[in-house]
Amino acid sequence: MILLSTPTSPFGRKVKIAASVLGLKDRIEIQKADPWTEGVLREKNPLGKMPALLTDDGRTIYDSGVILQYFDLLLDAPRLFPADPQKRIETATCHALGDGLMEAGILIAYEKLRRPAEFCYEPWIEHQRGKLSRGLASLVRQAPDPRVADAGTIAIACALGYFDWRKQIDWRADFPSLIDWLEQFSAATPAFAATKAEH
Repeated sequence: MILLSTPTSPFGRKVKIAASVLGLKDRIEIQKADPWTEGVLREKNPLGKMPALLTDDGRTIYDSGVILQYFDLLLDAPRLFPADPQKRIETATCHALGDGLMEAGILIAYEKLRRPAEFCYEPWIEHQRGKLSRGLASLVRQAPDPRVADAGTIAIACALGYFDWRKQIDWRADFPSLIDWLEQFSAATPAFAATKAEH
């Protein structure tokens, strides 16, 4: 299989961690892709978004959440999205929160990095920061078990790692209890540290 991504994509990192956790890492070749230019990513994924997975039978799977579901299908029993209906909904909701945090963080980064400074719209940035603050506050109240690597915890960890890099929010100062959560996740899931990009 081929994974189209970049070292700095938090969604790509999520897929890489999941592949490692499930023992699928050696079955995947990573190819660097660029969503901002014409190339294989746009050819394979009409949305031009990362990551995209090219399967051995010629299919293209996107986005990262669907790739994680596909990984589960390669196993004897699902591990990223548990089979138990109640636990599956809880994990999927946590996964949606992690993805939403990453999406809001990316929108802030793009507003600052891709839009000319004179056109940067601060109310839009603050709107996205509100999502980050509310989302992280909800995690403080009810965080998933950091010792379990599933779709939800992996997404949350990748969001926090992304904020450490792009600094969209000073989460370590504002939500210090999540520092211990991330440290526990990193200790239980070595792939988190192993997938950290050198910026």
